[in-house]
Amino acid sequence: MRTLEQWMSEYSESHQNRTNQIIHKFCVPLIVFSVLGYFYVIPVPSAFESTAHLNWCTLAMFGALIFYALLSLKMFAAMLVETVIMYLMIAHLHQTIGHLNFIYFNSAIFVLSWVVQLVGHKIEGKKPSFAKDLAFLLIGPLWVLRSLGIKN
Repeated sequence: MRTLEQWMSEYSESHQNRTNQIIHKFCVPLIVFSVLGYFYVIPVPSAFESTAHLNWCTLAMFGALIFYALLSLKMFAAMLVETVIMYLMIAHLHQTIGHLNFIYFNSAIFVLSWVVQLVGHKIEGKKPSFAKDLAFLLIGPLWVLRSLGIKN
């Protein structure tokens, strides 16, 4: 398994352009939010219903957080805080605006964020890292945290 430094170094290769970096600092968290939002709205089996907050979103968060913990406990802690905040926002929005409106809202965030990110990569002149390895979809949020001053 690669180290966090190896992941960051490789991810940074396709994120050198200042405009692309700024785009990623905004769009990566929005994409994480929307992906968690999609997991949140997937119907759960009846076995999940007896446990508060056990749903596909919390299971996806748990899986990603295990990956982060294996790379860096400090980054794990930062991502734990970030994903719990996102989860609470998702749950509140879903309850406030309703199921169907939440799906529309979430889809708009997902599509617009990806379009803007692809524009950033067009400006950069390099393919997104995940085109090489899908694991980079989990590395992008760590790269954003690091760019904001959170180090492992």
